[in-house]
Amino acid sequence: MTTHNDAVTEMSDEQAWELLSGTVFGRLAVSVDDMPEIFPLNVHVDGRTILLRTAEGTKLSSLAVNERVCFETDAFTSRVGWSVIAKGAAHILTGTDEIQEADRAPLRPWIPTLKTVYVRIAVDEISGRRFRIGPEPERVVN
Repeated sequence: MTTHNDAVTEMSDEQAWELLSGTVFGRLAVSVDDMPEIFPLNVHVDGRTILLRTAEGTKLSSLAVNERVCFETDAFTSRVGWSVIAKGAAHILTGTDEIQEADRAPLRPWIPTLKTVYVRIAVDEISGRRFRIGPEPERVVN
């Protein structure tokens, strides 16, 4: 589907998954007690799930209270851009087998901090849009 004279184009789920699968950075949105928070983080997309690492703190506490999350990633140049949003349930990994599997993923902290907790987001809804970058159209005044 295309809107705004081809300036915004909605992607198919497969197109959105393809772009999401190639990303390593995005933003995680959570909400607890009607207070939204957003966290930048690096990730690894594994099949139809998103794997992240974290430490004790606000993000982990939020996930323990409300598993429903939204992950967004995007990219742009001077001519085009895109955004993919994935919604789902976050599960803090606790089992030995699932932690060992996560340890084998190519996911390492980007900053020198210890992040010992793995979280896997089971995506149940995905959407994406492509944007054609350009000047604002002339306004029509009647």
